[in-house]
Amino acid sequence: MSRLSSHITSDYFNAANRLSSRGGRKRIVAYVESYDDILFWRTVLTPHENEKRYFEVMLPSHRTLQRGKKSVLMNLLAAHAGGDMIACVDADYDYLLQGRTQSSATICSQPGVFHTYVYAIENFQCYAPALRQVCVMATLNDHAIFDFETFMTAYSITCYPLFVWSVWAYRYDQYQRFSMTDFSKVTVLGGFNIDNPASAINHLQHKISSRIGQLKKQFPGASTQVEALKAELETLGVRPDNCYLYMQGHHLCDSIIVPLLGKVCHRLRHEREREIQYTAAHSTQMRNELACYTHSQGDISDMLRKNISYTTCPEYLKLQADIAKYLTRKEQIKDNTTK
Repeated sequence: MSRLSSHITSDYFNAANRLSSRGGRKRIVAYVESYDDILFWRTVLTPHENEKRYFEVMLPSHRTLQRGKKSVLMNLLAAHAGGDMIACVDADYDYLLQGRTQSSATICSQPGVFHTYVYAIENFQCYAPALRQVCVMATLNDHAIFDFETFMTAYSITCYPLFVWSVWAYRYDQYQRFSMTDFSKVTVLGGFNIDNPASAINHLQHKISSRIGQLKKQFPGASTQVEALKAELETLGVRPDNCYLYMQGHHLCDSIIVPLLGKVCHRLRHEREREIQYTAAHSTQMRNELACYTHSQGDISDMLRKNISYTTCPEYLKLQADIAKYLTRKEQIKDNTTK
């Protein structure tokens, strides 16, 4: 016997909305890929709620407990592309592939499917202008000891030439010979001194130049295609100074940003602890203040996930504009059909 829940589609939600009072708000279900995505998409969708509609963000778990698969969301919308259901997914490289694969074509052109533009939610969380806020949240110390924006701009510009090669490899079905994992291995920083970030950038530049030289030998004749791809990527919003937003999110977060934040936060905490030691009137007060400060600190990874200062990111604003345009178009269609 089939379960009733297996037949839940946009038609079900349309019917449920019709059963509610006319004065009630319409519910729009937003399907996301994983539990970690729920808070982000709640933040995205809240500004679009009004007296006519509200969103409920959930996993597509009425069919299966499988998570993190865009195909689940795509299948739901392909079967029943109704106005009361939308899909909200990470762009990955699909946005940059511009329809070269089935997944890319669906994400780029299917009404009701919204994507992050940047590679993943983690990239928004690693948005450079937001990183100082993460340090303050984790350490309760607002001393600006490191210029995250300047450093991430330098890191991004350095990675950009190899990043274009990475996108080229996926566009031209050569990713088995130069995979995203290969790209990530080259662009990891390794040892890093926050007092001398230029040294890490110079070392990275050497590694990337060497790898590009290998790729040119491995793929003779591809350089023309790579140069043309740079121009196309720019029309999509990808520039040398912001390409870190389009790199693999887990790599950026785990291998670059969290270690960097760890070094900065370690120094900020040590600075605050020394301040307490120097200003305490006696040893008991010092121990109490240090214990209170230790208890008040936050975990860096947790603070990175909770920080929403990325809402000023241009790619985030582009996503917001897409949703607003979609909802306006839906309302116009509804108004025209009721006249």
